[in-house]
Amino acid sequence: MPFTCRRKAPSRLALAIASALAVALSNPTSAAGQPKPPTLTLSAALERAGTADPRLGAFDARAQAAEAGVRQAGARLNPSLGVEVENFAGTGAYSLLDRVETTLTYEQTLERGGKRAARMDRARAELEVARRRREVRRLDLIKEVQVAYADALAAEAELLLADARLVAAHSAQRDIARRVKAARDPLFAGSRAEAVTAQAEIERDQARDAARNARATLARYWDGAPDFVLDLESFFQVAAPATAAPIAVADLALLEAERDGAIAAVRVEQTRAVTDPTVRAGVRYFGDGANVALVVGGSIPIGRYDTNQGGIARARAERTAAEVDIAAARTVGEREIARLTARLAASSRETERIRLEVIPPAIQAVEQVRDGFNRGGFQYIDVVEAERGLADARARRVAVLRQHHLDQAALDRLTGRHAGQSTSTSIAERR
Repeated sequence: MPFTCRRKAPSRLALAIASALAVALSNPTSAAGQPKPPTLTLSAALERAGTADPRLGAFDARAQAAEAGVRQAGARLNPSLGVEVENFAGTGAYSLLDRVETTLTYEQTLERGGKRAARMDRARAELEVARRRREVRRLDLIKEVQVAYADALAAEAELLLADARLVAAHSAQRDIARRVKAARDPLFAGSRAEAVTAQAEIERDQARDAARNARATLARYWDGAPDFVLDLESFFQVAAPATAAPIAVADLALLEAERDGAIAAVRVEQTRAVTDPTVRAGVRYFGDGANVALVVGGSIPIGRYDTNQGGIARARAERTAAEVDIAAARTVGEREIARLTARLAASSRETERIRLEVIPPAIQAVEQVRDGFNRGGFQYIDVVEAERGLADARARRVAVLRQHHLDQAALDRLTGRHAGQSTSTSIAERR
């Protein structure tokens, strides 16, 4: 048990507190005799949240849009069909309709410089970016749920502390009542004990509400009800990470996809500097007889003023920025992973030392003070101070454990530890 002591035979107070905590942790039925709700593990919470995440549909839609963009990028330029009527009206010899000349032309612009291939490469890069962003969102969701799960566990642990303080307050109040009744303590001692007990009840009720709200907050990730219990053993059993893990593949893959998109954009801008010729072919009909003639022609822009150098320079700068982002992400990520690894090791050592070196002597001090108090050797204030010291030690341990789990969630996000967790499905899979 998290709050037991094995240094000496337990007193009546210690047995009462241990009994209350044991019931809270392992009682298979509720106070009303109803079956205990099922235990929700972190993996189950991630699964439920992943299937209900409303934002994943938007990422699926963006991926579909990018796929449509790939198809559109491969489309060729449409040809043009033109009609020209010459000598339709005029003066002199051209005033008669039989002078009309009609030309029907077919015109096509020929793309040069690999424009179509460059467009398709950029569209494929955008599709890859959309897919990678969905994976990054998935890791972000995992972290959010992991943090909410840790907060719920911490709230349950704080409820156990509040229950233990209430048990101790009730026990002290009974001892004070006996001493006051025997005229061994003044009346105000009993009143003070009642006030302490009332405050402990308020704190227990607040802790109970906080635990209920924390479970409800966790359940909102899948629009469910907090009809579950949490495994507190996973909260108290922590360990420092063995070695520093690498950065999550999804984060680097997204940055690399953005870099590939920037490289493709450079190629697109370079192809825009290449002019595209337009060729024409047609048939001309002469109105003054039944004569027909073929006509051909063409045109090509002269690259004199606009050679798209500004667009090329901008695309190259964006490519450089994308490459720098990758290098910076590696450096910052490795630094943050090292920091979190060190924090986890420190918090793991601290919580273990509190459990072994602080809590047992604090429990022994409470028992010794209470035994002396019952024999008339101490005052009630000594009992209060001893119990406050024990409560502070336990509260400190819970606070350290909570921060440990939050740091673990941050580290898991950076390293993609739960990347293999099945937390989401695509739109097609959900239909």
